Amino acid sequence: MITITLKDGTKKEVEAGISVLELAKNISEGLARVATVAEVNGEIKDLRFKIEEDASVNILTFDSDLNGKKAYWHTTSHIMAQAVKRLFPEVKLAIGPAIDDGFYYDFDVETPFTDEDKARIEEEMKKIIKEDLPIEKFSMPREDAIRFMKGQKEAYKVELIEDLPEGEEISFYKQGEFTDLCAGPHVMSTGKIKAVKILTSSSAYWRGNEKNKMLQRIYAISFPKASSLEEHLQLLEEAKQRDHRKLGKELDLFMTHSLVGSGLPMYLPKGATVRRILERYIQDKEIQMGYNHVYTPSLANVELYKTSGHWDHYKEDMFPAMKMENEEMVLRPMNCPHHMLIYKNKMHSYRDLPIRIGELAPDFRYEASGNVCGLERVRQMCQNDAHLFVRPDQIKEEFKRVVDLILSVYQDFGFKEYAFRLSLRDKSDKEKYFDDDEMWDTAEGQLREILKEANLNFYEAEGEAAFYGPKLDVQIKTALGHDVTISTCQLDFLLPRRFELSYIGEDGKEHTPVVIHRAILGTFDRFLSFLIEETKGAFPMWLAPVQVKILPITDAHMEYAKSVCEQLQKEGIRVELDDRNEKIGYKIREAQLEKVPYMLVVGQKEMEEKTVGVRSRKEGDIGAVKVSAFVETIKEEIQNYGK
Repeated sequence: MITITLKDGTKKEVEAGISVLELAKNISEGLARVATVAEVNGEIKDLRFKIEEDASVNILTFDSDLNGKKAYWHTTSHIMAQAVKRLFPEVKLAIGPAIDDGFYYDFDVETPFTDEDKARIEEEMKKIIKEDLPIEKFSMPREDAIRFMKGQKEAYKVELIEDLPEGEEISFYKQGEFTDLCAGPHVMSTGKIKAVKILTSSSAYWRGNEKNKMLQRIYAISFPKASSLEEHLQLLEEAKQRDHRKLGKELDLFMTHSLVGSGLPMYLPKGATVRRILERYIQDKEIQMGYNHVYTPSLANVELYKTSGHWDHYKEDMFPAMKMENEEMVLRPMNCPHHMLIYKNKMHSYRDLPIRIGELAPDFRYEASGNVCGLERVRQMCQNDAHLFVRPDQIKEEFKRVVDLILSVYQDFGFKEYAFRLSLRDKSDKEKYFDDDEMWDTAEGQLREILKEANLNFYEAEGEAAFYGPKLDVQIKTALGHDVTISTCQLDFLLPRRFELSYIGEDGKEHTPVVIHRAILGTFDRFLSFLIEETKGAFPMWLAPVQVKILPITDAHMEYAKSVCEQLQKEGIRVELDDRNEKIGYKIREAQLEKVPYMLVVGQKEMEEKTVGVRSRKEGDIGAVKVSAFVETIKEEIQNYGK
């Protein structure tokens, strides 16, 4: 007999060699029906796995854990590959992993799959599911596995096997006539899959290398219930409507062009207006809190980043160095090394600290073309960056001030669903993180203590720290339910040492300051992409690029409309006059599509009574009001944002 310890601490005495599925049945027939895989002593195993000795076991379902979902989706990827092979026998199989939101499979085909092809594949998948084929696992020695795959004319699988380390188990999963090289895990039969949907297809290089052959990738999703699939498809449709790339084009916010380059968006006047407002907004808040702003170059000598440590830990994310006479220059990926030198520019006393240096700084990251995405992931970005140089006794107070600033900003934007994440290093990763256990223990301990004293509810995440220190990340829940990082605040004992920063203490001796790195809006580019998707492009009044649109009914009302426009402009209101020779209904619909907060309809009656007909984006037709009264109302609304 062996002892099984379940997730809730319950212990069960069972026969050695019991399978995970049998254990699930022993616990509950209902659990066995919905189980997908299990965590056995911390490792994910499928339900066929036999437990031979005492173990901790956590049985997973589709709904309980991402690993439970991934086993379900990975099984469905095999069903899709089987369906493709039935319909297109000459197709060669590449890989078909589960991902965080479904799965894909890469195929080597002569011509791309058409929509009709994908519809046929989906129908064939449903047939395979209905057949309820048992899924069996078996292994082969390396040479036998290679011969087997060569016999199947699966060159990509042969390459994968040849790249596996010596002694690695080479396992296969078989369902009906279909067998695929796979480490698993999988559910027990194809019939366990209930609802499937092919979503999209695209091109993808084999192994992500542009020097390799281009393959066809099909993305899909599956669920244990048809209702869950329907909910997911509705969410995807909502995501399409919120896609900042689509809205950015429709609302004339930004554009891209191949002659400029991938990942290098250009802000159009309306997008530039929103960004300018954001920049002024956050700079004004920082100035009120004692920040001094600087400008530093976007180009620097490679030696700067060797001194900071970025060259060793971040080189792959930087653009290649450029040789210029006797220097090697590189586009900067971040600004902290520059700010270290600004601090070091003169001697400081303990009385001078804290010193708060802020910058709206263009930075550059060497993103692969396949990773860039609108404003969300770019190769040039502008960071709302700042570095606080503090004495050790000032760390807690200054860190709290940063958190207070974050909360103030979130109130202004109406953000309500967010969580604090303490991002720590992975102790085993000596390449990503600077190797100094004492420094890390001190920094992580202090940051944890600060968060507890501030009564912040936080959770910890290993492996999410910066290479030089732990950080507080603020994770915001988006309208689509995703977690994104907006604000971050990092504690750094390393860079001040590497740059030999100092201040003269009260004792007359030199001391090393601590640096707090912080970004409140993150990068303006990503923050704007987030705002576009959160608001569907309907920015709050204070941030809207065009706050008011004036719509004269006919040319006879144009002069009055122009005078109203000038009056609003003098009051600092962002206003546009639609002077096109179009019907008023068309003008109203256009303004609504442009997400303008207010439309002022001007006709004969309004002209005679010196009023405007107000239409609100939120409330519809409000009616006629005096221009002065409208101005007061709109100015009050702008001033009361976030309240």
